[in-house]
Amino acid sequence: MSVLPRTPEPEVMDSEAEARDYDSMDHEQVNASFCADLLAVQPRPRRVLDAGAGTARIAIELCRRSPETIVEAIDLARHMLALAARNVQRAGMEVRIRLARVDAKATTWPAGSFDTVISNSLVHHIPDPRAVFAEMWRLVGDGGVLFVRDLARPGDSVQIERLAERYATPPEGNRASADGEVTAMHARQRALFVASLHAALTVDEVRAMIAPLGVPGAAVRMTSDRHWTLAHLR
Repeated sequence: MSVLPRTPEPEVMDSEAEARDYDSMDHEQVNASFCADLLAVQPRPRRVLDAGAGTARIAIELCRRSPETIVEAIDLARHMLALAARNVQRAGMEVRIRLARVDAKATTWPAGSFDTVISNSLVHHIPDPRAVFAEMWRLVGDGGVLFVRDLARPGDSVQIERLAERYATPPEGNRASADGEVTAMHARQRALFVASLHAALTVDEVRAMIAPLGVPGAAVRMTSDRHWTLAHLR
């Protein structure tokens, strides 16, 4: 059981620098794993809600892998959505990915509007995530899938430092870079990762939050050394 207290992050990352730093991180492997694992659970997602879509990298990857998929990609951060629009345009996905500034805790879509609701790394930004779990589950139609992945809070600061060393260390070529901006960017990215680990939930906390929705605790499990995943069929 984790003994490290949770320290929430700001709910909205809405500065230009934060959005740029986030988008420049190497999420390729994580995004590919997210989409592969989702498609193993929901092989033919058609109408998808991506809650907390950020710069739309997962929405783009999912549409590349699943030609029938249409995504409603929502986020509250204007700068994230601005970069998302650029990324979607570059990928040629404007018809299949629709971006909107919407609060994932309180959307206006009718219940059961989507056959698939997904979210990656949104939950740790929410002060009280029960509302976003409830809203995402409300929007999943009969036979649909809720698929949520986020960081898991480690038990102590030593584990956080180990994860930061493993996943947020600059590439070898940049460690001694004379480019001060590159060095500063990597420092900000590492600090962001560490803060996110402190803000994350444990598996037990997620299970307690989804229990009132009728979602079984077994739907949540650790799926890497730093991520939990909630996958459940309605």
